[in-house]
Amino acid sequence: MAKFAANLTMLFTEVPFLERFERAHNAGFKAVEYLFPYAFDVDILADKLQRYGFEQALFNMPPGDWDTGERGFAAIPGRELEFQESVKTALTYAKALNCKKVHAMSGIVDPRFTREQHTTTFINNIRFAADAFAEQDIELMIEPLNTRDAPNYFIAHQRQAADLIRQVERANVKLQLDLYHAQIMDGDLTHLINDLADVTGYIQIASIPSRNEPFEGEINYPHLFTVLDDSGYDGWIGCEYNPKNTTEEGLDWVKPYL
Repeated sequence: MAKFAANLTMLFTEVPFLERFERAHNAGFKAVEYLFPYAFDVDILADKLQRYGFEQALFNMPPGDWDTGERGFAAIPGRELEFQESVKTALTYAKALNCKKVHAMSGIVDPRFTREQHTTTFINNIRFAADAFAEQDIELMIEPLNTRDAPNYFIAHQRQAADLIRQVERANVKLQLDLYHAQIMDGDLTHLINDLADVTGYIQIASIPSRNEPFEGEINYPHLFTVLDDSGYDGWIGCEYNPKNTTEEGLDWVKPYL
């Protein structure tokens, strides 16, 4: 049975971030995710989780300078020490929030380096992070991003990510399969879900092409929820979409699952 986590970066934006926990609770969600926790004191976030009975399903490692277009740096040569420091920061938050899945963003390709150099850097960095997270029983997520929203991102295709995960050779490194990105870049989602079930650790959803509520557009999500059940996936499904109007006005699709 599909179960859903509210993405507080994208949902309930009618109110300031710290007020979104209450909105998600009132809507019936039992888990939350968001892009980054680092602008807030970890004790404040932990209190919000405890107050509303939430599980912290996922967040991202520090991404670099997000406002100037950086999208992580796990694959960027020359930034290995910065990556190692970001692992420490993410671990501090993950432990305090009891978050068992953390996403490491790989970054926008640096044209000064070859693809092979990016790949070597990525594998070494992910091994370092995976080993650190394994000590706390935390899984490290790898997510491809589509080239329309994130041009020149290091990983764009789902099977490409799965191949890198297998090269990393760490049991706690998993695929963050965002079906919005996957449909844009790969399609054939039923077979994709089944083929990659052994490496999948987290699912996210949104409609195509508008990235709004997942009850419209070209993806038949009720069918895919059944496919996910049949594949053995029993984790949270992150609602990472932009509501068309207010968040609450667009939640009828999820109420039967909550």
